[in-house]
Amino acid sequence: MGVSELTELNQALRKYFGYDHFRGDQEAIINNILDGKNTFVIMPTGGGKSMCYQLPALLSEGTAIIVSPLIALMKNQVDAIRNVSEDDAVAHVLNSSLSKSEINQVKSDILAGKTKLLYVAPESLTKQANIDFFTAVPISFFAIDEAHCISEWGHDFRPEYRRLREIFEAISNVPIIALTATATPKVQHDIQKNLNMLDAKLFKASFNRDNLYYEVRPKRDVEKEIIKYIRQRPGKSGIIYCLSRKKVEQLAELLQVNGINALAYHAGMDANTRAKHQDMFLMEEVDIIVATIAFGMGIDKPDVRFVIHHDIPKSLESYYQETGRAGRDGGVGECIAFYSYKDIEKLEKFLQGKPIAEQEIGRQLLFEIVSYSEASICRRKFLLHYFGEEYDDSNCTEMCDNCKYPREKTEGKNEVVKLLQAVVDLKEMQRSKHLCAFLSGDRTSEIISYKHDTYSNFGIGKDKDKTFWNAVLRQCLVAGLLSKDIETYGIIKITEKGLDFLKNPKSFTLVKEHDYSGDDTDTVVVQAGGKDTFDDVLYQALLDLRKQISKEKAIPPFVIFQEPSLKDMTFQYPINLEELTHIQGVGTGKAKRYGAPFVALIKQYVEDNEIERPQDLVVKSLVNKSGLKVQLIQNIDRKLPLEDIAAAQGKTFEEIIDEIEMIVQSGTRVNINYYIDDILDEDNQEEIYDYFSEAETDAIEDAYKEFDGDYTEEELRLMRIKFMSEMAN
Repeated sequence: MGVSELTELNQALRKYFGYDHFRGDQEAIINNILDGKNTFVIMPTGGGKSMCYQLPALLSEGTAIIVSPLIALMKNQVDAIRNVSEDDAVAHVLNSSLSKSEINQVKSDILAGKTKLLYVAPESLTKQANIDFFTAVPISFFAIDEAHCISEWGHDFRPEYRRLREIFEAISNVPIIALTATATPKVQHDIQKNLNMLDAKLFKASFNRDNLYYEVRPKRDVEKEIIKYIRQRPGKSGIIYCLSRKKVEQLAELLQVNGINALAYHAGMDANTRAKHQDMFLMEEVDIIVATIAFGMGIDKPDVRFVIHHDIPKSLESYYQETGRAGRDGGVGECIAFYSYKDIEKLEKFLQGKPIAEQEIGRQLLFEIVSYSEASICRRKFLLHYFGEEYDDSNCTEMCDNCKYPREKTEGKNEVVKLLQAVVDLKEMQRSKHLCAFLSGDRTSEIISYKHDTYSNFGIGKDKDKTFWNAVLRQCLVAGLLSKDIETYGIIKITEKGLDFLKNPKSFTLVKEHDYSGDDTDTVVVQAGGKDTFDDVLYQALLDLRKQISKEKAIPPFVIFQEPSLKDMTFQYPINLEELTHIQGVGTGKAKRYGAPFVALIKQYVEDNEIERPQDLVVKSLVNKSGLKVQLIQNIDRKLPLEDIAAAQGKTFEEIIDEIEMIVQSGTRVNINYYIDDILDEDNQEEIYDYFSEAETDAIEDAYKEFDGDYTEEELRLMRIKFMSEMAN
């Protein structure tokens, strides 16, 4: 692919989405789709999956059909795409929420070639009338969002997803792109097999979140432990997950009684209360949310510092998604789970009464979460192995409890040989439980019915119990000597590597497993490994000051100084307004407007703690106002229409808005009221201004959703410029 084509793709990215660069594999994925090839994308939440099908759809002939499981999710996506286009017909939804006339409008726009993306619920795709219609129009490609819904092994299985392939084949022979945020190797294989796309090129982003600290604690005095833990982290944002609504409400109440600022959140509450509690958490009016898994789907709060699991979740996928809500800003996030086998037994009871296949899968998923909880090897290594990723645990650097407090290690060569031999002797046809019973000499009903107690090596490891053999088995799986079969609910097979080990046994280090039974013991409260080296005490003081000023002036905290600026202050310790202007994201205007109390606090702190400040301050350059920038400001002062200014500088209207935003961010006040007054009446301006005054974030997409598309993205951006100019500079 030539440079010109690459730049064309980058130009398209700039034109439609306003970004200059692709993230991760996005560019390679888009090229693969544009080349007409089947594509499979596995990318953790927040990695930029939707861009992978949105941009190629906009660039391709015909309409792309995107299958999505949630109506709310579809609406958000359509709104976002309409934002970046001049014509609303560019994207539509087709689902049960539409009237007959709306459906006719959608079909007419597709026939006219205006619609590039059509979001469809799987149920709508199965209707014969729709299949006939799609057969008669050009389709660019099919995209399946949340593709794990296809797999019975996925944590959100939808039977209607299983029919997608036959429907696609009935409509058109075009490429398929399947996308998911969590897929273990077995789910991945299931998706590809079901969609008949084993030839698809796989793009898999790393699942490693190296700023998250993982720890599992025995579930003893759990409420007391949680309160103790939160009190050691005053003012920090956290989420606590519980399995039942009743437990959510009890725990939230208990925390409140203990002086902790916490609220409950679950699906049984009315929508208004849920929305109010979520907003209070986002606006930092409340520190802790106690929730069922209903909370978090649309949460993008960057500074959640800890996620606690009061109860262990039903699968490792759920655990990974829920812990992934911590530390999205790149700072340390602590993930603490409380584990007891009683909880697992409770979850097993919930499976009773379900179809046999579903029970088998549910038990297998529970077995994985038990294995993770009880394992003594690096938690990160175990988690990533589950998602099919190899990880060198020497990189964990104490970012999980097992690496921070290593367990006792013993030589396990002989035990590994016994286990591998048992797998071979039982013809690679048994699951973990059976193998452990066989080795420890436990005559279970299954052992007797298979007559395995008559084998010569039955009970060859009876000096150790089943728990020990389970630990050996887990460690052999992670080491790649054994594997679990995808198709048969977890039957254990021996790998090539395992056969080599049997022929030439070598040293194998076994790690002693945790004991999650027995007496109450004091649990060590773990501080996460030092990833952030900034001055945390000063940072807390600056956050408190910002919150106080935000309340006094009745403006959101982000208007005063954003968090990266506060962190920079803890490195550089500015003690006058001149030094403050060298801080990232702080211009002269902002320093003058808000800086005095901050530099006074820092000066006092430096004196009280006898801190040596870095003498050579790194000077951050302000926006370069030479040449065209000066001309732009002068033209705004002369009240020229922004379209005319853009044309005179050979730029698009959007590029001019980008430049004005950069000027305002650096602290220079720009008055574009003359232009806004022409396009928005006073009431509309007041409504948008009030929104930004109370918003938790200045993100345009949030504002667009808040107003349900009543205002264009440009109108909202222009009002944000006015707001930041007047309030922040």
